Amino acid sequence: MSTSNLARATMAALIGIAITGAALPAHAEIKNYEFQLVQPTVKAGADRVVTVRLVDKTTGKSVPDAVIFAVRLDMAPDGMQEMVTKVTPMPGTEPGTYRFKATFGMAGRWQLSLGAKVQGETGSVENKLVMTAQQ
Repeated sequence: MSTSNLARATMAALIGIAITGAALPAHAEIKNYEFQLVQPTVKAGADRVVTVRLVDKTTGKSVPDAVIFAVRLDMAPDGMQEMVTKVTPMPGTEPGTYRFKATFGMAGRWQLSLGAKVQGETGSVENKLVMTAQQ
């Protein structure tokens, strides 16, 4: 009789674990997220707005509520890493978009380096996006 009760208890525990495990939300790995430029070009000058989208590459959906902790804009693609400009975060216009205001002091290629934490994920998303400032 006790073997029968032990078998039933084990089966109940396994069913409980299976149901509980199936109810947990599935998370992507941090490498499945990336920032994408909404517009690859911007006009050179002061107070230009750059918009990026954080995307889950496995679903193609935008990811809202990420915490941006690192932003840098420089001319590294044109060999001028020392040509850095101030970047000011701005509110996004739709979920999953992130906007920044900056001065593009001259025409050329500019690199926007971003670091962010995605809610519920371990690690951080880091991307370097190259855009072109035109006269």
